[in-house]
Amino acid sequence: MYEYDVFISYRRTASDISDWIRHHFHPRLSEVLDNNLFDDVKIFFDDQVSTGASWPDELHSALLRSRVLVPICSPKYFRDERCLAEWYSMADREALGAGRRLIYPVIFCDSRHFPDWAHARRPRDLQQWNHPFEHFQTAPAYLDFNQQIKQIAAELEELIEGAPEWRDDFPVRTPDPEPPTRARRPRF
Repeated sequence: MYEYDVFISYRRTASDISDWIRHHFHPRLSEVLDNNLFDDVKIFFDDQVSTGASWPDELHSALLRSRVLVPICSPKYFRDERCLAEWYSMADREALGAGRRLIYPVIFCDSRHFPDWAHARRPRDLQQWNHPFEHFQTAPAYLDFNQQIKQIAAELEELIEGAPEWRDDFPVRTPDPEPPTRARRPRF
């Protein structure tokens, strides 16, 4: 069964992106979608993974049980193996779903260096509102950001409602594990 309506995919080592998602994008999108849809809305953002949980397993399970992927795109997103695995997993699911769109990309910064196949998705450009600082909520530009979120939510509603029936054999790609680093011998 589906557990999440939206899975937010992003480059986790970029603190400005994760702060922006945590402080602005995730809470506003959650509120607007939840107000607009009949059922309670659940959005997966990996800051919800509890301490001690197997992070890769949690991501795998959440992606398998999500209806729509929202990648927060930056140039390095497309060099990150985990991000690409999440994108390709949902693209594989789209291929099974007879043309249903399940990927809704958002531009966080500098789309000039995105691959052509990412541009072909016509991502939503939020570069103008990519301020990670909490006090952005008090800026006049936040009202425009809120309007953008309302438009995104309306478009995501259609994708969520059009998601295929859940299957336990949906493809979920995972990046190859990194080899363990070699321990250094202490020098005396």
